[in-house]
Amino acid sequence: MAHDGGIGPEVPGEGVGATNLFVHPAAAAVYLLDGRGSAQYMPEAVPLAAPTGKTFHVVVGSPASPEFRLWLKHEIGAVEATVLTVPSTQTRCQILDDKAVLILRMARPSAQPDDVGRQLMGIWIEKSRVILVTDVNVAELMGWTTHARLSHGPSSPGDLVARLGLRAADRLEPLLEQIGDDLDRIEEATIIGRARDFRLRLAALRRTMIGLRRLLWPQRDALNTLELEEMSYFSRKDRARLREASQRTARLGDELQALSERAVLVHEHILDQRSEQMNRAMLILAVVTTVFMPLTLITGMFGMNLHGIPFAENGAGFWVIAGFMVVVAVAEVAWFRRQKWF
Repeated sequence: MAHDGGIGPEVPGEGVGATNLFVHPAAAAVYLLDGRGSAQYMPEAVPLAAPTGKTFHVVVGSPASPEFRLWLKHEIGAVEATVLTVPSTQTRCQILDDKAVLILRMARPSAQPDDVGRQLMGIWIEKSRVILVTDVNVAELMGWTTHARLSHGPSSPGDLVARLGLRAADRLEPLLEQIGDDLDRIEEATIIGRARDFRLRLAALRRTMIGLRRLLWPQRDALNTLELEEMSYFSRKDRARLREASQRTARLGDELQALSERAVLVHEHILDQRSEQMNRAMLILAVVTTVFMPLTLITGMFGMNLHGIPFAENGAGFWVIAGFMVVVAVAEVAWFRRQKWF
């Protein structure tokens, strides 16, 4: 059915927020899921029939598209559309009667741990439609294509959201593994005494973990909130899948917390090594100062320009005093060693 700018004629008796599924949104991709695991891409030229039974539509659009944002505002309302499209929106879950707004954040594909930038995914959930507002390549994320009918797809809106939560965890898991490998290398360097070369790297790693922790825990809470809410079209299987996604996110959070605690211990080990090095240097300086204090006293006394200084007229006097000073120094060092001062 034709459309203009993504907003077609309203269904009689329906206004803003109505579920007008007969109009294909502009600048968006639409998939039809039959509720039995099959997903089919719907080209823009194909009229969209109203879902029946367990079938539902998945609409995917970019928040940067003016046409899609206009369609979204018409479909679900200005306030909800703003929540889904504002880039600074925090991870959360908001229930609106029998509908829900869910905000998830995903790590970028092939991201490095230092790249704490995240991609936003706004999700509008209702019985017969799920709207995904994101710049994430959802087809690649979910394994969908635009040219073939797929199998093993989500069987319900709740199943789809749970799979998105699991995919978000999938993208975060390699980052945690890389952080763990980096931390292992820093810990090994600390053991062999090369910690000073990795102090800045450890500080950057800890900042990265703080950023990831801010991502994981709110995401777990949002998925948990959606699983606990009484959505009429969520089955027990859907809630179990949502619980699985929440628990997996929580597991990654626990793993990240363990890595953070290891990083703190490595940092403390580095500080202990530096403190030990400084203490040893101070001990050596103290020993040298203590050894030379009586020698300085002796040289000061024999260096006075006064009559009556012993050995002043003796040609071998210098060597006698020098030998005496050597004996005193050796005796001091031997006494320090006996006391186990160094």
